[in-house]
Amino acid sequence: MAKKVTKKPKSSPVQMSKGSLEITRSGLAYVNTGEVEGDVLVRPADYNKAFHGDLVRVKVTRDGTGGRKREGKVEEILHRKQTDFIGHLRQHAGRWFFLPDTDKPMPHFEMEEDPKAEIDEDSKVLVRFLRWDKSDRRPVCQLIEVLKQEDLGNIAMKDILLENGFALSFSEEALEESERLSDAIDAEELKKRKDFREILTFTVDPADARDFDDALSIRSVKRGLWEIGVHIADVSHFVQPGTLLDEEAYERATSVYLPDRVNPMLPERISNELCSLRPNEDKYTFSAVFEVNSKCEVKSTWIGRTLIHSDHRFSYEDAQQVIETEEGKYAKEIVLMNKLAQILRKNRFEKGAINFSSTEARFKLDENGKPIGIVIKENKEANQMIEEWMLMANKAVAEKVAAIKIKDKDLPFPYRVHDQPNEEKLEPFMAFARKFGYKFNTSTPENIAASFNEMLRLAKGTPQQAVLEQLGIRTMAKAVYTTTNIGHYGLGFDHYCHFTSPIRRYPDVMVHRILQEVIDDKPKIDKKLEEKCKHSSERERAAMDSERAANKYKQVEYMLGFIGEEFDAVISGVSTFGFWAETVLHKCEGLVSVKDLNYYDDYRLIQSDYALVGYRSGHSFRMGDTVKIKVVSANLEKRQIDFDWVSPDGNLMPQGRRKNNSGRSGKKPSNKAPIPKNQKRSRK
Repeated sequence: MAKKVTKKPKSSPVQMSKGSLEITRSGLAYVNTGEVEGDVLVRPADYNKAFHGDLVRVKVTRDGTGGRKREGKVEEILHRKQTDFIGHLRQHAGRWFFLPDTDKPMPHFEMEEDPKAEIDEDSKVLVRFLRWDKSDRRPVCQLIEVLKQEDLGNIAMKDILLENGFALSFSEEALEESERLSDAIDAEELKKRKDFREILTFTVDPADARDFDDALSIRSVKRGLWEIGVHIADVSHFVQPGTLLDEEAYERATSVYLPDRVNPMLPERISNELCSLRPNEDKYTFSAVFEVNSKCEVKSTWIGRTLIHSDHRFSYEDAQQVIETEEGKYAKEIVLMNKLAQILRKNRFEKGAINFSSTEARFKLDENGKPIGIVIKENKEANQMIEEWMLMANKAVAEKVAAIKIKDKDLPFPYRVHDQPNEEKLEPFMAFARKFGYKFNTSTPENIAASFNEMLRLAKGTPQQAVLEQLGIRTMAKAVYTTTNIGHYGLGFDHYCHFTSPIRRYPDVMVHRILQEVIDDKPKIDKKLEEKCKHSSERERAAMDSERAANKYKQVEYMLGFIGEEFDAVISGVSTFGFWAETVLHKCEGLVSVKDLNYYDDYRLIQSDYALVGYRSGHSFRMGDTVKIKVVSANLEKRQIDFDWVSPDGNLMPQGRRKNNSGRSGKKPSNKAPIPKNQKRSRK
């Protein structure tokens, strides 16, 4: 009888996942993998020298069966989110160490070299992480800069950029590469381009701009027909794949615009010199050129590399004055281009684009970067003129590439897409809008867009305009970069990409390269393009987070000068722990705590009304309501402003309660709607 052979059970394959390591204050961490199984819990002993925010590959050591949390350990660090850190130096036993300023658990760093200058241990410093090899007990860093303690604003801005993974400087090698690039116009290169130098060309940009990456040209080609050129700085001519310049530009993926500075995607040699379309200089450009009639109907389109010579630089204010007065330099051409742009704008909205408009508040700063005033930036016709022609060029480029097939498959391309509104977000918004008499037709995406536009048109100038615009924007999906083209819902375009800002956006550089391959009839498939799109979208979100944090810091810094003063404000958000209000005069936002409101009544959040409602009085604080507030504190470290609500008459006080000298009752009532213990008192 043959001996029975027992087969060993096959061992299950090791599950590996990839994601960002998010370390909590407690020391536990989670790897956000984006998988349906959820995040992977990582304990401190299993970080394997990874820092908060690093992209890691994690080995799953315990699955999530039986309702348990998946656990794992970091096997490999794929990418460091942050290599520069701000903190303090400390000396111990004759050796220097660096202590990062962070609320996340972080090891102390060892200094590769002792500081050459005398350093006060209380001074803040900027260091660069160098390595953490097996032979190193601690991470090793080098001193980059001693930061002046009195320059708190500068330190805060740098810290915000570092927190979001943006390097503060370029490597010496990348800077050397940029300095070696020539600004001479090469005769052989000129043969590959259309020469537009004799055609009237100008730029329109913010008054304080230094990098001009787009220009417009105009000429009459025959009776009733004009040629409009949209010319974009040819960054891809100078920044070649495989160079350090390209690697560092890709890593940043975007410039970051803070109130007092720009953290650029490219070194100044490129962004402000070689590729800046400055007046009276010959520049390499990539252009979309349209022949249009008086109705702005496009009769022909040409896209390719060009050489231009800008005749004049306008600020938006300069161009707006020309549009309004029809007088000034190149008035005839600017007025015509604006007229055509307004036709484009009207047609776009009629075809389904959504007309969200908002004012933007910017700080006026002194020579030290301190906010001393507020400037409201309005979206006037000069801004719209540039916007419409840029949209036209972006759309035309996307349409050209979308038509290309390789073996009956679409050519991978970094589209800029915007999905339709999410039904779960749209329903409560429509219910809120109905309270003001606005109805929505949800039968098709086109009808939803038309309903939004009708609501915005009717609400213009009403007290609820701002809140409806704000909440409406929140219902929208976020625009992203991807190779999967689903169109751009907000703009009403089937095909759209970013082509017009390669100095400050890496996806535009990728678009230029692929576009030239298509023009040369040599398109290539980049298998990593979707990964690059995802990275660009993530960096864009990080830049937006940086800009919001920096603006908030400046708001706090500005409001420090108004402690104890009262202002009119508009409620901009509500939560279980209070409501946010934005001052009408300064556009600065602070929180009125529900703990303080409960001296008047027991306020509870009614989500469907976007309101806090008093349990006894029925009094409500609803988004969009006007209130009077008092500035009670401004905390720079927390980037937090606290307001008190100023009751107009005190009639909302529960009967029988008396105010003390602070204007609040001596006894605080119990809160019948307590804040959950895990509820953060965070900002929007």
